[in-house]
Amino acid sequence: KINDICKKFAGNRVNEHGNVSRRGVIPTFSDLEVIALSLTAEAFGYDSENNLFKRLAESPEHIPNLISRRQFNVRRKLTACLAEDIRRDIAKSIDGGENVFVIDSKPVKVCQLARAKRCVMGNDNPQSAPSKGFCASQQMYYYGYKLHAICGISGVIHSYDITAANVHDIHYHDCLMLGDKGYLSAEVQQDLFETAHIKLEVPYRLNQKNWRNPSWAYRRFRKRIETVFSQLNDQFMMVRNYAKQTGGLFTRTAAKIAAMTVLQYINFCNHRKIGLVKDALF
Repeated sequence: KINDICKKFAGNRVNEHGNVSRRGVIPTFSDLEVIALSLTAEAFGYDSENNLFKRLAESPEHIPNLISRRQFNVRRKLTACLAEDIRRDIAKSIDGGENVFVIDSKPVKVCQLARAKRCVMGNDNPQSAPSKGFCASQQMYYYGYKLHAICGISGVIHSYDITAANVHDIHYHDCLMLGDKGYLSAEVQQDLFETAHIKLEVPYRLNQKNWRNPSWAYRRFRKRIETVFSQLNDQFMMVRNYAKQTGGLFTRTAAKIAAMTVLQYINFCNHRKIGLVKDALF
């Protein structure tokens, strides 16, 4: 099912064999199959490649041209950009006409604070290295990254980015964007509206003069992205991380978000609530 969806939205990005055009030997296990296998593994909760290939070895007749674990790990990173392009097109097909979005961030912990000095992630590229940050909603310090996501009212993530944990939320089209108190900045709100015609709605803090109780619609829409983050943590196990390098972490995070978007699309096509991703494949 997931492979057919990838073929549908890949378009002219791939050739007739399902591969990105390049010189050399044509792989028997196509790029689209690599993406489909990656998303399927995340959809079923196999976040360990070792566990995944042990399960696949039990029924080799179902995937006769299956590549090795090492090849899968390398090619999944190489096809990450293609997978993201496909995911964006799927998200647009679900709710491409929306003009109200919700923005929020969540921590992506790499290791415990006590092991931060011994962490080797980011040594190959210091500009993308993790850092120490503070999560206000959970009242905790952590070492790692921060996932910034923008989703529509229906709950589909349209865009996202990963920054170091110490990057503040406010530093992160014609639309209305709903944010939490971490995005409270009059200068940022004015700049977004003047440069991109984006109206940013943020609740005031209790000690501010212009404080007013957030509307029912605002609270309801703001809860949407919190539900999406909860699903990423619970079903797609975003809180568990086995990556050793920054590139691997980013690839796995992108695969989890893409897998969730594909499951939402399956529900959308079957005229079910798109948020019921646990039952999408059944």
